[in-house]
Amino acid sequence: MRLTNTDTRSIEMPVGVVMQRRPGVTRWQKWAYSTVALLPGAGPAHWKLLREDGDVSEFHVGTRSLTLWRTDAEAYRIGLSEKTVCAYVVLQPGEDDWPYKVKLITANPHEAMQYADGGEDLVEKVPMPPALVAWVQEWTDLHFVEEPFVKRKRKRYHEDKAEDGIGDPRIAQASDVYRAPSSARQARKP
Repeated sequence: MRLTNTDTRSIEMPVGVVMQRRPGVTRWQKWAYSTVALLPGAGPAHWKLLREDGDVSEFHVGTRSLTLWRTDAEAYRIGLSEKTVCAYVVLQPGEDDWPYKVKLITANPHEAMQYADGGEDLVEKVPMPPALVAWVQEWTDLHFVEEPFVKRKRKRYHEDKAEDGIGDPRIAQASDVYRAPSSARQARKP
């Protein structure tokens, strides 16, 4: 699919999340779960068993839309510049017998960081398949606009053109250890 520069603010694709379940290493944790893969264009699912090898199982946990926004093109560019290009899966505690539910999938590292800072959700970094990388790259190339760096110039402007101490001479104060004596005398003259 070839993208064109239109007035669309966003584009989305359904992406499935694959989690691996393996036996826990302690007696307090029966199972350990980790996100291992993404399935671009996947259909709906809820903890569908994909593969089982002894005690290790892989499940298609769920499918959410990966939405790319035109205004986030700079963040996508940062993510695409990493050695391994990844998407971020935000998981929340499950409401049924399963431990997790997919809340969000994003390619924006800044958005993932905000979810991780909240502490209520689990954010997992998952490598993107090549087809998904190409899709994100095409969207980013189409919408990224380099903003030139402009250094601000320091203003060397003093309102009263005199600086004879720290503090504002227009404000009457009983004592100010930083005020120069000359400004105190000027303030007393009628």
